[in-house]
Amino acid sequence: MPAIKTNTAANSAVRYLNLNSAQESSALSKLSSGSRITSASDDAAGLAISTRISSDVTTLQQAATNASQATSILQTADGGASNISDILARMKSLASESASGTTTNSSRAYINSEFTQLSSEIDSIASGTRYSSQSLLDGSSVFASGVAVLVGSQASDTITITLSSLTATSLGVNVTGTGALDVTTQAGATTALTTLDSASNQVSAARADIGAQESRFNFSADSISTQTQNLESANSAIKDVD
Repeated sequence: MPAIKTNTAANSAVRYLNLNSAQESSALSKLSSGSRITSASDDAAGLAISTRISSDVTTLQQAATNASQATSILQTADGGASNISDILARMKSLASESASGTTTNSSRAYINSEFTQLSSEIDSIASGTRYSSQSLLDGSSVFASGVAVLVGSQASDTITITLSSLTATSLGVNVTGTGALDVTTQAGATTALTTLDSASNQVSAARADIGAQESRFNFSADSISTQTQNLESANSAIKDVD
């Protein structure tokens, strides 16, 4: 029997109408935003997980930039080291010429002039090979003692860049000071040949180390790309609206 004072059927209709309206508003909000979680009440646990994943993705994207910059630094250093290696080869050629008994003392003086200039050029390249105003090969920058590069989402996810000093003095091919090379005599040229062989080996070892570090950063960049893709996929499954 219907009641006169309270219209129960009307109240029920209004309740369902309000419920449907709220659900419609929520659905439209999710569709327009593209996100299944538009407020914490939609899925509190899902929102917490999604927020953490989004943070990791942002950090990994920066880590990818870090790895790219580190690769550029190593490539710059290797370019300078390659030039120094070429100079050492020329210096050895000059020392070999001076060490020959067919070369006169006056010719050795001319040879020594070029030899001296090339030794100075090694120092110029070592200090002039720069990245972001820092010399990479003269032992004066932070790279001489090692620089940690972040390549992940955690503080411990780092790779250290270390660059050797390749100055004339550190290579033992300086033409002034202690142990200076001198190709104005046959004996001095003979000694220089041995020293230059050792210097060339030192530069080759430094270049091999640079190449190994560069290879590691390349693989790290690939790993970062894979992690980012997988995390974005996981985040989509949690947060995106169906």
